[in-house]
Amino acid sequence: MKNIKKVLLAVLVLALAVSAFGCAKNEPAPPEKAPSETQETPSETPSENNELTKLTVAASPVPHAEILEQVKSDLADKGYELEVIEFADYVQPNLVVEAGDIDANFFQHKPYLDNFNEEKKTNIVAVADIHYEPLGIYPGKSKDLSDIPDGAAIAVPNDTTNEARALLLLEANGIIRIKEGAGLLATKKDIVENPHNVDIIELEAAQVPRVVTETDFVVLNGNYALEAGFNVETDALAKEEQDSEAATTYANILCVKKGNEETDKTKALIEALKSDKIKKFIADTYKGAAIAMD
Repeated sequence: MKNIKKVLLAVLVLALAVSAFGCAKNEPAPPEKAPSETQETPSETPSENNELTKLTVAASPVPHAEILEQVKSDLADKGYELEVIEFADYVQPNLVVEAGDIDANFFQHKPYLDNFNEEKKTNIVAVADIHYEPLGIYPGKSKDLSDIPDGAAIAVPNDTTNEARALLLLEANGIIRIKEGAGLLATKKDIVENPHNVDIIELEAAQVPRVVTETDFVVLNGNYALEAGFNVETDALAKEEQDSEAATTYANILCVKKGNEETDKTKALIEALKSDKIKKFIADTYKGAAIAMD
């Protein structure tokens, strides 16, 4: 009798074990995460996830922002959504790049950048020469540089490099003579000969076009001349020549914060702005008021 009980007990234990094993096999597997719940890997590129990476550039409205508008589709093909933020002055575009708020800027030339970095202790670097805008002398109340009224008022940009550039252009046209060696740091204090007793009025560059009707002549940067409706080829009484030192010295440059010179964003932007498409756009649109650099 005891043996029978032992056999029955063993059978019962075996049955329970088989039942438990069967239940374990039939339990549903934990659900897999839906694709939307998976974390993207840092190496994923815009083209892999079909999303465009934002690329921001600070620029003067004319011609810089207009040129940038022409490369939006080219950059989109490379995976970037270009946003152009326009500024009317020559200070904020560098400050926002220095702060890291904007990826790049396009509005200035190298002498201005070098002076800005020195004065503001910023770390902005040039990565490409894009185009050159000849500085010009434009008529105001007076129309003839060969017949300048005594005491004529001439408005010039007041930032260090552009003022020197304006004074050198006035000197090249026999209106004044600057102290030897003053060069790109010249101010009106460096004028050593002034046969017409002209009054040099120093204004922030963006303000110079606004005094055209109040002064005899104005010396304008290319972008502000365009904004004011002037064309250096047809309206300027005198201008910097294309083969002059100014053509290379004052080329308008694409700039980024130091350390970002070799990023994919920077490389894509340089390639787009140096393309034959943009060279043709500049030549066809500005007709000498802006000249694309090789």
